[in-house]
Amino acid sequence: MDRQNVVTALENALTDVLERPVTGLTGDVKLFDDLHLDSTTMLEMLMALEDSIGLVVDPEDLDADDFVSVDTFTDFVLRTQLEQVSA
Repeated sequence: MDRQNVVTALENALTDVLERPVTGLTGDVKLFDDLHLDSTTMLEMLMALEDSIGLVVDPEDLDADDFVSVDTFTDFVLRTQLEQVSA
């Protein structure tokens, strides 16, 4: 999976979770500040990504720094998927 696929999956998950269209995300969009996510919507987003792209996240691996922006979250998803393939 490449960066654009992750961003597209993120847009789809956020559209479902926030119940409004989320499109055109760029790397510098802040998840909490710009999109007004909170801890509940973040967990819902993770569950939606689990269903759509098979993302499996260990709660021990969650770090607030990974959820700052679209770029940091995309890096987190790609790193998590790489680790899962390597395991």
